[in-house]
Amino acid sequence: MAIGVQITFDAHDTAGQAAFWALALDYVLQPPPPGFDSWEAFAEQVGIPRDQWDRLNAVIDPEGVGPRVLFQKVPEDKTVKNRVHLDVNVGGLAENRRELAQAHREKLEAAGARFVREVDEPSGWCLVMTDPEGNEFCLQ
Repeated sequence: MAIGVQITFDAHDTAGQAAFWALALDYVLQPPPPGFDSWEAFAEQVGIPRDQWDRLNAVIDPEGVGPRVLFQKVPEDKTVKNRVHLDVNVGGLAENRRELAQAHREKLEAAGARFVREVDEPSGWCLVMTDPEGNEFCLQ
């Protein structure tokens, strides 16, 4: 059995990044633990200071298959290119995969993503994008 992973992003706006990546990946915001109506109620119960309630946010695969994506608040800006990035495979093996990726691009741009360039090489095709905080990713 493989070892599971969690993908973690540093972020200024953890809630905004969680909402964006939930849309990008067809994920959902992670619900609060059982017995709590909200994350705020959980944070208050366990004694997290109010000024830290936005310190973390996460999204999960509603099917429980894909990795959890965590957003942790950091004070510094992103300054260099990612050393690791996500390839968001919206087209799969469909014949119209480019059209599917372009449609997803439009949806993500409306949510704050930015188109960088199109890559069309013998080794593959993708749309290079950045999320609202400048993290690079590819749509294919």
